[in-house]
Amino acid sequence: MWEAKKMNYEQEYSIFETKWGYFGLAADRKGLLKASLPIENYQAAKTYLLQGVSKDAKKVEILYPQLTKAIIDYYNGTCVNFKNLKYTFNWENLTDFSIRVLTACKNLEIGQTATYGQLAAMAGYPGAARAVGSVMAANRWPLIVGCHRIIRSDGQIGNFSFCGSETKKRMLELEKQMIKGVDHDSNKENRIAKCTGGNRALLTGNQNRKFGVPFRSVGN
Repeated sequence: MWEAKKMNYEQEYSIFETKWGYFGLAADRKGLLKASLPIENYQAAKTYLLQGVSKDAKKVEILYPQLTKAIIDYYNGTCVNFKNLKYTFNWENLTDFSIRVLTACKNLEIGQTATYGQLAAMAGYPGAARAVGSVMAANRWPLIVGCHRIIRSDGQIGNFSFCGSETKKRMLELEKQMIKGVDHDSNKENRIAKCTGGNRALLTGNQNRKFGVPFRSVGN
């Protein structure tokens, strides 16, 4: 369901500024088609976002107001809960396996990480770590489906198809800071009152702390 308005075009897109750069969203009547992580240059962000999108897609100021606000807040360091916002995905042309993996990944909270093997088990496909890696690499909704929270079994960050492993590390570091300074004002719409459970101790999913970010593993 479209929030606040109905689409007048088959596909629409929006590019908006965040603290980290220009973030993009594209959607059609069935839901969100793709997202693109922040890029400093607007034109580069537009070119990347529109790859695979109809050349007739119409630019709009805002697609999903709540989601747009949450993304801006995220890059400002605010702990937000993407799961509770009003938007839908266009899962068309995805396999059931991919949908289940993406859904399991989307359910990871800020401050949690999982290995590829753990995510496979969460999706109901234990032992399918390699196939899960392929799904993560092809994820069209980075940040919203938090593939940056999936790490290697040895605790290394691993690859990140979107802007490289340094961006992945930077996002995880940002989330570490969010947990330290959680906004407890429950009156603010779409905020988590106690991020990632609040009272639960942070446990590491990276025993060697090879990239300096403490995480709470899904197994803990």
